[in-house]
Order: sequence, then C-alpha cells, then structure tokens
Amino acid sequence: MIILVGGEKGGSGKSCLAQNLAVYLQAQNRDILLLDADPQGTTTDWIKERDENDNVKSIPSVQAAGNIRQILMDLSKRYQDIIIDAGGQDSEALRSAMTIATHMLLPFRPKRRDLKTLVHVEKLIRLAKAVNPELYTRAVITQCPTLPSQSQRILDAKDACESFDLIPLNNFTCNRNIYDDADENGLSVFEMSSDEKAKQEIEHIAKEFLGEL
Repeated sequence: MIILVGGEKGGSGKSCLAQNLAVYLQAQNRDILLLDADPQGTTTDWIKERDENDNVKSIPSVQAAGNIRQILMDLSKRYQDIIIDAGGQDSEALRSAMTIATHMLLPFRPKRRDLKTLVHVEKLIRLAKAVNPELYTRAVITQCPTLPSQSQRILDAKDACESFDLIPLNNFTCNRNIYDDADENGLSVFEMSSDEKAKQEIEHIAKEFLGEL
C-alpha cells in the first residue's frame, strides 16, 4: 500500500495520523517506510526523537519534495507499505503522490476554515482519479470535542464531506492531550499508557480505512 495523508489546511493532525498509522502497521509485522513530504519536517523531527529512544522500535524514513512519483515507484519495490505525510498544503509532492497512491486519508477538523477547503480538495481528487482511478479516498474528522452536546458538529462535518462526494469514516479522533504528548517524545499513542481511548481511536480508524491486514 502507498498511503497518503494530506490536505490543504494545516493543523488538522495529518502528521499525527501518519505517524500513528506507521506504528500500527509496523505492529502488524508490515515492512513499512514513513516518507515526510511536508516542508515543515514535523514527521522528520518526530523520527529524530524516536531514534533517541532505545525502548521503541525505529521506523525507516526519508524526506522528499517536489515530484515524488518516481521516488514512490522505486521505494514501493522495497517496502510493503509506504506512509506519506504530505503536510497541509496543495503542493507538487501532494499532487504527484496522488497519481500513484493506493489510499488517501484527508483529515478535517469540524471547523468552518477546514471544511471550506473541501471545494478545492474535491477538484484535486477528481484530477488525480483521472490518472489513478483506483485511488481509495476517505475523509476523517479529527480533534473533535469530547462533550456529547457538541456531537452535532461532528455530524455536520461528515455531511459537508459527503456533499463533495468525499466519504467520511465512521470513526474519528477527539481532542486529547495524549496526541501532543506522544508527538513531542517521538512516540505513538500505542506506546503511551495513559489513554486507552486514543489507542482505540487510531486502531478503529486504521481498520476501517485499511481493512483487516
């Protein structure tokens, strides 16, 4: 699989999802590579933190920018799965990755400024599928409020995605401190002991998005 995590708006948790999916897949005994195509280098910084921790398994990683299609074609011959953190912008790396990826996950917070990008994202997907018709795309709502009284915001965000023919996952992530705490230490939520709900969120997203491996 070539799994692309990207979108047009920063701050929706793309790096967090890419990192946690990488650890999840590695735990399933998949031979993985994490590719950082985000100019901010968030995932590269996370890998550096992780490499300094002898208590966790290292994850192979590379950085790439620009047209990364050929790079992905070459790497796909060497690794079972590639997870791409494309960052939060419409870039050459994002567009070129969309032409070869098998899966694309698009995170959106249940906020107006995130959902306003759906217009452009829908056009990007349509262009990519003209070249790569098998590209499997799903939206995921992230950083959701945990109060039951705010659940309508999650439903409204899912409806907005569907209105642009982008199917949202049933599962979503909530606004939990553990995601930031794990990221700062080069860890995933699976390697933190303080929040079982976060682990369940990522595991359920992975299984719904990627199926049983």
